[in-house]
Amino acid sequence: MPLKLMSITIIKAGLFTTVQDVGRKGFQHLGINPNGAMDALAMQIANVLIQNKSDEAVIEFFYPAPVIRFNASGFIALSGADFGATINEIPIPINHPIFVPENAVLSFTKKISGHIAYLAIQGGLELNEWMNSYSTNTRAGAGGVEGRVLINDDEIHFKATALQENKQSQLQVLPWMADTKGLYQSQSLRYLPGNEFSQLNTFSQQFMTNAQFTILADSDRMGYRLKGPVLKCKKQMELISSGVTNGTIQLLPNGQCIVLLADHQTSGGYPRIGHIIQSDIPTLVQQSPGSIIRLIPVNMETAEKINNRQAQYLQQLKNACTLQLNAYHRH
Repeated sequence: MPLKLMSITIIKAGLFTTVQDVGRKGFQHLGINPNGAMDALAMQIANVLIQNKSDEAVIEFFYPAPVIRFNASGFIALSGADFGATINEIPIPINHPIFVPENAVLSFTKKISGHIAYLAIQGGLELNEWMNSYSTNTRAGAGGVEGRVLINDDEIHFKATALQENKQSQLQVLPWMADTKGLYQSQSLRYLPGNEFSQLNTFSQQFMTNAQFTILADSDRMGYRLKGPVLKCKKQMELISSGVTNGTIQLLPNGQCIVLLADHQTSGGYPRIGHIIQSDIPTLVQQSPGSIIRLIPVNMETAEKINNRQAQYLQQLKNACTLQLNAYHRH
């Protein structure tokens, strides 16, 4: 019996649909930006639900979302934003493992909550790595699928796994799920004051103790631009270009802020007034333009506690899903 082609076909590409993983670490000194999933937590949840490695490459997409055909059956999970997913027009939930039959079509009906969604396929995507990552770097034209956003008729292979030898041919939503309520509930984002925070004038420092901003429409994978009162430094600052990271809050010359995200440049010459803690970046990126967020300063000890709690959540989810999936496949 010939082997089935394990692949998906992109029927409609949707808005800025790309392949992402945890990103390219350790090449910023060469001017290579890190890329990777905007919401690394959702990416890991989708993978863990179907027993993938948590850093396996996934498909990241916005709304309008893609339409995808499965040329072979397999297990999938969706996480992050809820765009009203359907398989062959039957509604399916996010944050559950789902068995998808051959020739099934995944599509999305409406934006219900969140801003960025993730599709993980059991076994992972069959692609070429570039600099230790599958993440798409559109600027360099490398990683992912030919270093670009996905387009109509793209075919992406995925790796076969023993678990895909499923005896049934029906769509099935498995009963266990990842409960993400507590992970994204707040629009208050915690940050560590940055190197140039002390250079802010008195008003600006006071404002940043409980700062309210609106996310602007020209926000993207490079960074989210924030609208708030004009913030100023005590005196004009010309910084030597210095290192920045995912979550760095920069003060722009017009007195407004930008939070640098997955596709950020590798260095910047604007004052770094803070850094959003890693665990709160998922909450930030799941806000749509027009949303109001608060920034609240915390110390390193608090940041580490919060980050550790998130790591613990993922580990517990991984353990629970492994037990459940193994039991499911024994039946």
